[in-house]
Amino acid sequence: MIIIADGGSTKTNWCLVTEEGKKVYFNTEGYNPYFSSTAYIVQSLMENLPTDLEKSEITEVNYYGAGCSTDEMRNIVAEAMKAVFTKARVYIGHDLLAAARALLGTTEGFAAILGTGTNTCIYNGREVTHNIDSGAYILGDEGSGCYIGKKLLVDYLRGYMPEAVRKLFWETFKLTPDDVNEQVYTQPRANRFCASFSKFVYDNPVNIEYSRNIVRTSFEDFFRNLVRHYPNYQKYTFNCIGSVGYNFRNVLEEVVTENGMVIGNIIRSPIDNLVKYHLELAPSQL
Repeated sequence: MIIIADGGSTKTNWCLVTEEGKKVYFNTEGYNPYFSSTAYIVQSLMENLPTDLEKSEITEVNYYGAGCSTDEMRNIVAEAMKAVFTKARVYIGHDLLAAARALLGTTEGFAAILGTGTNTCIYNGREVTHNIDSGAYILGDEGSGCYIGKKLLVDYLRGYMPEAVRKLFWETFKLTPDDVNEQVYTQPRANRFCASFSKFVYDNPVNIEYSRNIVRTSFEDFFRNLVRHYPNYQKYTFNCIGSVGYNFRNVLEEVVTENGMVIGNIIRSPIDNLVKYHLELAPSQL
């Protein structure tokens, strides 16, 4: 039996493929090695994997995760997987590679992630060949859920929110400015905290224009600071994976078109296409 997993900073989507070819899907939290240690990942997996999963019968694990961009970070996750799936061969890849393979298969093109965080690349049909560093949630991640959430929180802290939005924000979260600052600067996983407010932007019923402007500005920043810096980027279709790109697709499509690109695939999660890639296009990474 093999496992294929796509791990974001917030959630990991897993697919177990049995010897008979049956696919079993389940979820756990996300494990970004910049924020989660090997010990933490092991403990979380032991507590949250399905109770009927026979871990000792897993022969291969293909895990793609946020933050798994260097040997050091990949090793943090690899050691956790080996500790949990003791009989399995383990492959750890970056979630950007998962996105490219899910979106493009074995075709060359441009691929992006717009979820809790942001990433972009040019893909040659097998590997990522050009990547501009997103800067992560403190320095960059333009267009991400975290970036959108930060814009909302800044407006809240500075008193820039329209009154109706501010009232709804307070009724929804009961957060004082001090509460926000404490969560961002003293508590772990501030990126998840900030990204959680992108749902409020999406659901906000009292001032659609305000919410739309936050999202549009975020996507414009995404193009200005990342996408436009790829040579000849307009020759590629725009392919994107992630809940933010998917949920705000109507705004994203406008910004994509204004920047001279044609919409390709925009999907919420890569797991189904990633499973297809491993089973049909490239059966083993190991």
